[in-house]
Amino acid sequence: MMHPLNPALAATFRPPVMEARRWLEGLAFSQDRPLINVSQAAPVDPPPEGLRQAIAEAALNRPEAHLYGPVLGNADLREAVAAEWTRAYGGPVAPGNVAITQGCNQAFCAAVATVAGAGDEIVIPVPWYFNHKMWLDMHGIRAVPLSCGQGMVPEPQAAAALITPRTRAIVLVSPNNPSGAEYPAEVLRGFLDLCRARGLSLIVDETYRDFDSRPDAPHQLFADPDWGDTLIQLYSFSKAFRLTGHRVGALVASPARLVEVEKFLDTVAICTGQLGQVGALWGMRNLGEWLAAERAEILRRRAAMARVMAQMEGWRLKGCGAYFAWAEHPFAESSASLAPRLVREAGVLLLPGTMFMPEDDPAGARHVRIAFANADTGGIEALGARLSAFGRAAAGDLAGRAGGA
Repeated sequence: MMHPLNPALAATFRPPVMEARRWLEGLAFSQDRPLINVSQAAPVDPPPEGLRQAIAEAALNRPEAHLYGPVLGNADLREAVAAEWTRAYGGPVAPGNVAITQGCNQAFCAAVATVAGAGDEIVIPVPWYFNHKMWLDMHGIRAVPLSCGQGMVPEPQAAAALITPRTRAIVLVSPNNPSGAEYPAEVLRGFLDLCRARGLSLIVDETYRDFDSRPDAPHQLFADPDWGDTLIQLYSFSKAFRLTGHRVGALVASPARLVEVEKFLDTVAICTGQLGQVGALWGMRNLGEWLAAERAEILRRRAAMARVMAQMEGWRLKGCGAYFAWAEHPFAESSASLAPRLVREAGVLLLPGTMFMPEDDPAGARHVRIAFANADTGGIEALGARLSAFGRAAAGDLAGRAGGA
């Protein structure tokens, strides 16, 4: 027996992606029918060769690349982010607004650490990103679920009804994980106005901004001259430049908030890895056209996902964008038992909706998340074929049992 144990940590659910990987134990998949893995939103290919070469050269020739760096990140990368954000969003962002973090998850943890503590509340739309929920649970912060409306988009008016004296922030993810929904600019503006009026922080996670289907900036929040009093924006280089293993993200906020962020970062990591920052900066300077092509390919896969889902009997696509599809399945059983059965019987690994919803919300049992970005259009068509075949087999089994009765 282990003593002592933090009860808040003990009560937090285990990492969902790792749980899903355990469903593969003892199973084998043939070359003719390989596993279709749509469980995790992470690139499976390494970065482009030029970026890898830049990291290799830094490792060999830059002694400082192996030492501690500034807690808030290297100055050249902070400057590059500030310049790009100013250009992209049409509002001034300075290097003093930017912190570089060990991935976007750490950016979220740092942001929350500056706004809330045990006993406080943070409003999060459901379905939620499970790592966000886990962090809040670990620290005794109540996640208040906000149901989404049409198109899986949350509404500021609905959020206003959930605010209490303990509320400290509202968290939004757009494009959303897990639903794929892209929140309209006017919705994000409505949340900024609500948070400002009620004295709250608005945390906007834009990990997947590089794969938004809209050609222009998804919002104009940085054009607000007082954005820093309310807005905290999060970003990840992992998806854009395939740097998942290097853990490089960003947090954009007021200089006053970054004073507090620096305390958090210095305590948990001291600084973000130097080689990852070298790679992120090289990518920002050299991979614009390459990233545009990556975005175009993801949008093609999104269109294929929507087309395939429309042909699948009984399935209903609720949201689709960036890396994700959020789908309502046609089966009587809960997605919690359906998902591991799909691995065994269909060779498909996806995540059940129960991993993204409160335990008492029945919507979790009816939905699944499909991270389609790592499957090409042929793979997406094969996914649809397998899920459809599984559905026909399940319907046949049900009919057979009914006939036998």
